[in-house]
Amino acid sequence: MGGTAERVLVAMSGGVDSSVAAARLKDAGYDVVGVTLHLWDYPQGGVDGAPGTHGRCCAPEDQYDARRVADAVGFPHYTFDRRELFARSVVTPFVDAYLAGETPSPCTACNRGVKLAELFALADRLGADRVATGHYARVVRDGAGRARLAMGADRAKDQSYFLFASPAVWLERLVFPLGDATKGEVRAEAIARALPGAGKGESQELCFVGAGPGAYADFVAARAEGRARPGPIVDDAGRVVGAHDGIHRFTVGQRKGLGVALGKPAFVARIDAETGTVHLGGDEALLAREADLTDVSLADGVTLPARARVRVRYRHEGEPALVVGDPAAPRVLFDGPVRAVTRGQIAVLYDEADRVLGGGRIGAVAMGDARSTHAIAGVTC
Repeated sequence: MGGTAERVLVAMSGGVDSSVAAARLKDAGYDVVGVTLHLWDYPQGGVDGAPGTHGRCCAPEDQYDARRVADAVGFPHYTFDRRELFARSVVTPFVDAYLAGETPSPCTACNRGVKLAELFALADRLGADRVATGHYARVVRDGAGRARLAMGADRAKDQSYFLFASPAVWLERLVFPLGDATKGEVRAEAIARALPGAGKGESQELCFVGAGPGAYADFVAARAEGRARPGPIVDDAGRVVGAHDGIHRFTVGQRKGLGVALGKPAFVARIDAETGTVHLGGDEALLAREADLTDVSLADGVTLPARARVRVRYRHEGEPALVVGDPAAPRVLFDGPVRAVTRGQIAVLYDEADRVLGGGRIGAVAMGDARSTHAIAGVTC
């Protein structure tokens, strides 16, 4: 780079991915500034007092590791306290959703309302032109030259799902140094560079809840403030076959931990928050034909109706569908039945080039296993 190096603010979690991302940007000649957001505190001994159960991205040792990486690579590092914002924007809605019979996606809420929003505000304060993260995602250009979010090269690690709501003004400034890399390559690079924490394991749980059987339900119960209440468990014929102490302990598609034995496979097919009833059914009861979306964000230039590959949860390859209706509250019409489409989860829409068209929170779901074809406004499926 000639002249003054372009400043980039790098989100540092203390993990391998963000550490390698920062090191790559430093090598590329950027003026790197590392930032860690302090989001959550655990009681002494771990999550809710359970030893060794803390998650990633929030623990004090992760902040320390981020600072060690910054010192080793050679750039300044700062930590900013955003605990109150995180609790208000992520934790409280997470608890509320489970108590309402939904299954939330807190990582999308965190990226949208906390991490990226705060990083861009801090970038402006610190004079940074760009913001970088260690996400496995890419920013590409469409035919009109617009910045578009796209899946990372490592599909097994792709995180574009969690970033679907990033507006164009963010995408113009976002940098994903790992977008074309695989996790294996990144891990090997961290070791080769002898970065602090290069041998760290990965958490598969939410950073603020931790691991362990029943961790999510126990976390919600501890913060329910009397809102959790017992209710019946009924089979597909409407017969009461058991009881529970709160719908927050169940999610659509769940098979284990139901506390009942019907002599045949049974899954949570539906949760009625108003009556506190958990409805069970066979696998066929989990099949959905349509889903309404709320809190929708569409990429610039996207109009409806539109064909899309729709991912209804993070670990989902996606199903072909037609998206129709009001862009602020569209309906997804799946080409065929889709299993366990769950209220509260996020549906993300992709085009044939793996670019994000938009997404939203899943609301009402129409069940049924009949295959269908849709031809609307000249769009044929």
